[in-house]
Amino acid sequence: MMNLTFKQLRYFEALAHHAHFGRAAAACSISQPALSVQIKELEQQLNAILFERGARQVRLTVFGEALALRVRDILRSVDELEDLARASRDRLVGRLRIGIIPTIAPYLLPAIIKELSRTHPGLDIHVRETLTQKLIQELTDGRIDAAVVALPVSEPSLNEVQLLSEKFVLVRPATDAGKPVPDRAALQEMKLLLLEEGHCFRDQALSFCNIRSAQPREGLDASSLTTLVQMVGAGMGVTLLPEMAVEVETRSTEVAIASFKDPQPSRTIGMIWRNTNPLGRELLRISDVVREAINPPRSR
Repeated sequence: MMNLTFKQLRYFEALAHHAHFGRAAAACSISQPALSVQIKELEQQLNAILFERGARQVRLTVFGEALALRVRDILRSVDELEDLARASRDRLVGRLRIGIIPTIAPYLLPAIIKELSRTHPGLDIHVRETLTQKLIQELTDGRIDAAVVALPVSEPSLNEVQLLSEKFVLVRPATDAGKPVPDRAALQEMKLLLLEEGHCFRDQALSFCNIRSAQPREGLDASSLTTLVQMVGAGMGVTLLPEMAVEVETRSTEVAIASFKDPQPSRTIGMIWRNTNPLGRELLRISDVVREAINPPRSR
């Protein structure tokens, strides 16, 4: 009879996710040799090779891929048992894993953490910053409990709660200050600088400008809003920026900010979590705290 442990399954799942012994060991807070020993013991108990070992990374075997799907389900169920016990308490305590997208994190995360720490001092908050699609997958896999993203995500398995709506502004070189604000048709003819593929903010900006994402855009994409604003300051083009980012991103770069005429481009920020999460009621309360933290005083 096999004597598998949850520890071995978690180590296996981490290695399957990171495809690298060093990164997986770091994620599990153990040494790389200790992780290797646990994986080897798991393979011996199953009498099967789970990973192809390479010089720089590891790859799941066919059996390993099949096992990974079942292990994720097992670990998710175990986590939900723990969450079910936590949900029976009067106040949420312990680990809370929150995901957040890069176009929100630098501007709202400090206020969110501060308010959650004040209202829920027993929480051990872990933050994961990455793109929306990765956060959705990690929610589905049970790697995180909730995420702050741009809505809608339109996933039937996820709850969506609105937190904040905000406008986008036009950022252009300082020499353009005072010039008429271009409409969406005029923007199509300008050098519009945007975030690289995968960012939902990019898709929102393209949608407002009625530009197809497939159009060639060599040299016009960046990996962060900070870089976009710096490119504008260097005279390379214009860009759109969410209102929450204006103060931080234009602090040290000389650019001109202008508001669009109606209909103004905008986005809705919300919090999402799995429908099946036993902490659903507590996460709804958490969303109320987050909403209070991030809405500016003038809109309260």
